[in-house]
Amino acid sequence: MPRYLAVFTMDKAGPKFRAWKAMSEAQQAEKAEAGVAAVKAWEAAHADVILYAGGPLGPTKRIDDAGRVTDGVNLLTVFMVVQADSHEAAARLFDGHPHMAIFPCEGVEVMPVLGD
Repeated sequence: MPRYLAVFTMDKAGPKFRAWKAMSEAQQAEKAEAGVAAVKAWEAAHADVILYAGGPLGPTKRIDDAGRVTDGVNLLTVFMVVQADSHEAAARLFDGHPHMAIFPCEGVEVMPVLGD
C-alpha cells in the first residue's frame, strides 16, 4: 500500500494562531488537554494506517547552497507517515483532524513517499 507524508501547517501570523495566543494560559492549557485527548483518540482510530506517528516539529534552520545557515520560519508544525489506497484517500484521512478542529493548524499537506 502506498505511503504518504502528512505535514500539518499553521500560519504563526494567521488569525487562528493569533486567537490561540489571545487566550489565557489556563484557557490554552484546558484546550490543549482536550486537543491531546482528541489526537490520541484519532490516532487510535487510525492505528491501522499510521506507519510512523511522527510528532511536533521545532525551530527551523536553513542552509543554502553557499553554506550559510540561518534561522527560518515556515508553516510546518507536525508530521506523520500514513498508508492509504490513494493520494486522495490519504488526504481525506485528515478531514476534521483535531489539530485543525481544536489546535490552530490550518491544513495538512499530504504527499506520496516515493521509492522503496
